[in-house]
Order: sequence, then structure tokens, then C-alpha cells
Amino acid sequence: MKAMIVCVSVSHGNTRKVADVMGQTLQAPVVTPEEADVAQLLACDLVGFGSGIFSMSFHPRLRQFVEALPEGESRTAFAFATSGFPEAPFRPFTRPFVQLLERKNFEVAATFSCRARDTWLPFKPVGGIRKGRPDAADLEAARTFAAGLPARIGSRPRRT
Repeated sequence: MKAMIVCVSVSHGNTRKVADVMGQTLQAPVVTPEEADVAQLLACDLVGFGSGIFSMSFHPRLRQFVEALPEGESRTAFAFATSGFPEAPFRPFTRPFVQLLERKNFEVAATFSCRARDTWLPFKPVGGIRKGRPDAADLEAARTFAAGLPARIGSRPRRT
């Protein structure tokens, strides 16, 4: 299985830590949107898209990258995020991003998120929240998630 992970990690490297663990597990390169070769991405069996959450949304660079991808045959993807807070039911951040991927003809096999250090105001003066996250347990959860992806996509019929 050929895989690639496109990741935006800007504040504390939290999302990159998670992406690197997933990339090792899937034997997939981890690249930024600017480094991604679209032709190689479209040739992958599985593509991961991840970022930290900013203003209750995936990072604008990642969203813009996905919006610029050409539509084509169905491809399989997964989405992942790091965030200081869990996803709020009244303002979800995963579902709008999954819908964006679906509009680009990606079938989203699964999503993953974990807590991470957050220094967004008003928490910046005290050094932020979720210090030390993602921790070893979060990274193990990311590894387990990634290890289960091939089985998830292997049993799914591809859309056309």
C-alpha cells in the first residue's frame, strides 16, 4: 500500500509528532502542503491530512491545499488533528474538513484527534494548556490508529 501524509504543524510541533508516528507505521512520507507532489499524492492508495486546530478549524494552508486538488477518481483518505480542547458538538471541526475531502472525491476511512499543548489566548500568559501533550499515550493511540487503517481500507469497496 502506498501512502502519504500531508501535515501542517506550526505552533509547537504537536501535529508533526503525531504525523511522524503515523508515517512510520504506514511507511509513508510526511510532507507539508508546499512540499507535496500532487501527482504522487493522487497515485497513493491512502492519503492522510492533518493539522492543529485554529479557531475551531483545520489550518487554512491545509484547507487551501485540499481545495486546490483536482477532482478525479475516488481515493481513500484519513484526517487527523491536534487540539487543546475536544471537538465541540455545537461547532465541530472534523466534519467540515471531511466534507471538503469528500467534495474532492476522497472517501474518508477514519478520523483521529488528540489533545495537544495550546497557547492560544487567554491561556498564553500562563504558558498554555495541555502542557506535555501529545504524550506517550497519545502517540501510541496514533500508532494504533494508523496500524488499523490498511485493514479498514482493504475491506471497503472503492467508489467510482
